[in-house]
Amino acid sequence: MTTDTDAWKGRAETDDSERTQAESTDDRSLRRIRRRGFHLLGWMLRPHLRGLVILTAILLTGAVANLAAPFFVMLAIDHAIPRIVDDGSYDYLTWIAAGFVVITVVDYLATRLFIVRSAHISQEMLLRLRRRVFQKFQRLSISFHERFTSGRVVSRQTSDMDSIREMTANGVEDLVLAAFSIVIIAVYMLIMDPLLALVSFTALPAMYFLARWFSRVSAIAYRRSRETIADLIVYFVESMGRIKAVQANRREERDRDIFSHLNTRNRLAQAKGQQQSVRFGSGTKAIGNTAIVAIVLFGGRQVMEGTTELGVLAAFVLYLRRFFDPIQELAMFYNSLQSGGAALEKLSGVLDEPNAVKDPDRPRDVAPVRGSLTFDRVEFRYRDGELVLPQLDLHIPAGQTVAVLGPTGAGKTTIAKLVARFHDPVEGSILLDDTDLRHIADADLRRNVTLITQENFLFDGTIAENIELGRPGAERAEVVAAADLVGATGFISQMTDGFDTRVSKRGGRLSAGQRQLVVFARAVLADPRVLILDEATSSLDVPSERLVQKALKTILADRTSIIIAHRLSTVQIADRVVIVEDGKIVEDGSPETLALSGQGKYAELHRQWQDSLV
Repeated sequence: MTTDTDAWKGRAETDDSERTQAESTDDRSLRRIRRRGFHLLGWMLRPHLRGLVILTAILLTGAVANLAAPFFVMLAIDHAIPRIVDDGSYDYLTWIAAGFVVITVVDYLATRLFIVRSAHISQEMLLRLRRRVFQKFQRLSISFHERFTSGRVVSRQTSDMDSIREMTANGVEDLVLAAFSIVIIAVYMLIMDPLLALVSFTALPAMYFLARWFSRVSAIAYRRSRETIADLIVYFVESMGRIKAVQANRREERDRDIFSHLNTRNRLAQAKGQQQSVRFGSGTKAIGNTAIVAIVLFGGRQVMEGTTELGVLAAFVLYLRRFFDPIQELAMFYNSLQSGGAALEKLSGVLDEPNAVKDPDRPRDVAPVRGSLTFDRVEFRYRDGELVLPQLDLHIPAGQTVAVLGPTGAGKTTIAKLVARFHDPVEGSILLDDTDLRHIADADLRRNVTLITQENFLFDGTIAENIELGRPGAERAEVVAAADLVGATGFISQMTDGFDTRVSKRGGRLSAGQRQLVVFARAVLADPRVLILDEATSSLDVPSERLVQKALKTILADRTSIIIAHRLSTVQIADRVVIVEDGKIVEDGSPETLALSGQGKYAELHRQWQDSLV
C-alpha cells in the first residue's frame, strides 16, 4: 500500500505530462502565469464594470449608515441625556432615535440589494468562465486530452471554479467593505478626538506584522490545500472511470488505501490552514482588546480631567471593536485571493494552451469532395516520443477500399488519426483530393471524413438519437433506413421501445456488438466521402461480424475507405492491402495478388487464416 500511494503521490506532484504548456515552475513562468490570471480576472470583470461601480456605491452607503451608530451613541450620552437632566427635554433624544431608525433601514436595504446584485454578477461571471473553459476543452486537440486526464478536467470545472466563486462572491464585499470601514472609522475617530485616535492607531504596527505573517503562511497553506483536493478529485474520477476493471481485478481495497492516503493529505492541509486562521483570529482579538484597554485607561483619565466627554470615550470603545474586524477580513480576503488566484492561474494555463490542431484562418472550399487521399513524405511522432511514421508515402484513389495491416505499434492507428486530423504531421502533408487537411475547415473535414473506432461510444439517450448524431435533424425514416442497411433493425425491433429505447450511460443496455452496429448506422447516415474503420469489427461476435460484412459492401461502395483490422475476414472486402511495419509500407497490392504470391507477410497471414477455418 505504501508503495502504491507514494508512487501515485509522486506522479501527481512531479509528472509534467499533464501540465499545460502555459504552466511551469520557474519564477519567470510563474510571474507570466500570474499576469495571465489577472488578465483572466479582468476579462471576467470587464462586462460588469458599471454594475460593480453601483455595487460599490451601495456598499459604501450601507457602511456609512452602519458605522454611524457609535457616533449617535456619543451624541446621546454627551448631548441628549444632559438636556433631559437639565430641562427635561426629550426632543434631541427623539431626533437621535429617529436617526438610528433611518441608518438601520438604510443599512438593511443596502445590504439586501448588495447581496442580491453581487450574487447575480458573480454567477454571470462564472457562467461565462465555465462556458469559455468548456469550449476551450472541446477545441483542444486529441493529443492534449490524451495526456491531460479527465480527473484534472473535472478539477478545473469544480474545485477551481468553487475557489473563484468564493473569491468573486465574497471577495468584493470583504475587500471593499473592509477598506471603507477602516477609512470611515478612522475619520469618525479623528473628528471626535484626534488624540484618542492617535493612541488607538498605535496598535496598527502589531496588526500589520500579524496580517503580513498570516498572508505569507496562508498562501502556502491554501496552495497546498488546492493541490491536495485536486489530487483527490483526480484519483476519484480515474478510479470510478475504471470501476469495471477495479471490481474485476479485486482492486477495491488497494484503491481505498490510495484514496484514504490522498484524503488524509487533504485533511492535514485543510487543518493546517484552519490552525493558522485560528491563530490569526486570536491574535487580532488580543491586539484589539489591548488597544481597548489602552483607550479606556488613557481616555478615562481624560474624562476625569474634563478634556474628553464620556460619550466620546464610549464611542471610541465601540469603534475600536469594529476597527480591527475589517483588518482581519482584509487578511482573510487575501487568503481567498490566494486560493482564487491559484485557480485562475490553472484555468488561464488551460485557456492559453495552444491548440496543436488549429482550424485554418482562411479555409479552402473543397466541395465537391471526390475522396482521394495522399500521404506526401509524412513524418509523425507523438509528444516527446520516437518517430512513428518516417516519411510515409501513400496514395489512395477516390472510391478505393484499403486494408491496413501490421503488428501492434506499426503505426496503423496513427494513420487513421492523421486522416481524421486528430493530429497533424511533423513533416510532410496529407491531401484530401488536392487540398492539405490543414487548409480545410474543421466542419468540412468532419462532414467528409468519419472515423469509427472499436470503442463504439454511445451517448446517453435513445437509439434513434445516437444514430441521428451522424446527421442532426434527419427524419426518422432516414434513421431507420441507415440502421436497416447495417443490419441493426433486427435487434432494435426486439427492444421494448424499439428505436426509442434508451441506451443508458455509455450504451450500457446494449451488448458490444449492438453498440458497434448503432455506430455503423450513425456513420451511414453521415454519408462521408472518406470512412475509416479502426478495428471497428473487433468487438463483434461471428454472426454479427458476418452480418456487418454484408452491410460493409454496401456501406463502402463509392466512397474512399481505410480498414484497420487484424481479422482477415474483414480484409477480404478490400480492393487493396497495405502492410505496415515500423511506420513503413513493406507490402502493397490487391488481397488476391498478395495471397497468391505465396511470399511475404500477407501470404503468411492468409495461410494462417485459412488453416484456422479448417
